[in-house]
Amino acid sequence: MVNMTLAVPKELKHEMDDFPEINWSEVARIAFRRRIEALRIVKEFTSESELTEKDAIELGRKVNKALRKRYARTS
Repeated sequence: MVNMTLAVPKELKHEMDDFPEINWSEVARIAFRRRIEALRIVKEFTSESELTEKDAIELGRKVNKALRKRYARTS
């Protein structure tokens, strides 16, 4: 295994210190693995897409707008 150094804000470090029983390195490894898995799914999904980046951003904005409307009504 290789070592990696991360920088976190002082406030976050103080909060982490409140839980000395937690293996923060393991938490980071799990987070890295989950993010990599999500990125692989996105990469696979988009590998044969004909959408441009601009099209994808516009589609994302439309989805976000629709979700905001939907959840604003249910609140």
